[in-house]
Amino acid sequence: MKIIISPWSRALRNGQENPKNFPLKSWSEVTTTLSKEGYDITQTGVGNEVVLPEVTTAFFNHTLKELKEEMDKNDLFISVDNFFQHFAHLHNKKGIVIFSQSNPKIFGHPENVNLLKDEKYLRPLQFDIWESCKYNPDAYVEPSVVIDAVHNWSSYV
Repeated sequence: MKIIISPWSRALRNGQENPKNFPLKSWSEVTTTLSKEGYDITQTGVGNEVVLPEVTTAFFNHTLKELKEEMDKNDLFISVDNFFQHFAHLHNKKGIVIFSQSNPKIFGHPENVNLLKDEKYLRPLQFDIWESCKYNPDAYVEPSVVIDAVHNWSSYV
């Protein structure tokens, strides 16, 4: 199975960690485990973002047309709550989206598997700027939840 991942949200203007970013250690566990199980993983992004371990292909800084062509080569996507889930929705691609402090009932798409650890972590002002929100690594599901969602993908589609 081929998976395209979009692991990061845009850098914040204040230089702080974006609260939407699944922790690097967690992403590393997800990509390492899935790669060892035979999944082919393409990572997409921009600029000088960290390339995760065991990624087969790093696909960075491409046009939207090129991104769609690459996305179409994959069976599903995994992303945090960033641009990519909305881009995929526009092109009828289903995937797994990792949420933390933003509410998937507002910002998610119903065709996706929207993973949220607990509503207690949702920020009180859902439409506020992200620079006013502190990064909270406890707000994320465990890597095993993401891996299980991939393993159970056929039951979702």
